[in-house]
Amino acid sequence: MNFRRYMIAASALLLGGIAVAQADDVSMASGSVHFSTPANWVGIMQVDGDPEVRVFQVPDPSPSASTTLARVSVTVKQVTNMQDFNSYVGGAVAKAKQLKDYQPGQSGSSDQNSFVYTASESGTAYTYVERYWFRDGHAIQLRCARPSASQAGQSWAATFDKGCSSIASTLGA
Repeated sequence: MNFRRYMIAASALLLGGIAVAQADDVSMASGSVHFSTPANWVGIMQVDGDPEVRVFQVPDPSPSASTTLARVSVTVKQVTNMQDFNSYVGGAVAKAKQLKDYQPGQSGSSDQNSFVYTASESGTAYTYVERYWFRDGHAIQLRCARPSASQAGQSWAATFDKGCSSIASTLGA
């Protein structure tokens, strides 16, 4: 009987470890897209194929995190030319504008393919930063979404934004 309990506990721990994988070095699109995430970001979703998607939860240490999800996603879609890339970006921007309480924000970047906006998710205001690149026949989207106000404070928000910008500088290189 003890052996059976041990096996059940070991199996639960193993499955838990698979479901909550730590993020670090990430390779997508057969290795043509590569970036690194902070070690404390948790990979929560992976979709292979076209589009290929990776989503990471950015831990928020505050009590408000129990009802919100700060996250960063990278999506890679095959496109054949700049016209297809522009259509992809236009579709993503149009979809964002359909979000509840959508409001355009001020982009700190001079990049025309960088969009900042706010919208509501389940009654909570979120700040979104989306950046797009066209490289090697791929449209690449980086989407960073965090609660506009977290009980973790401005230092947490600044750390989130810094991590997002770090990935952007790698993807844009």
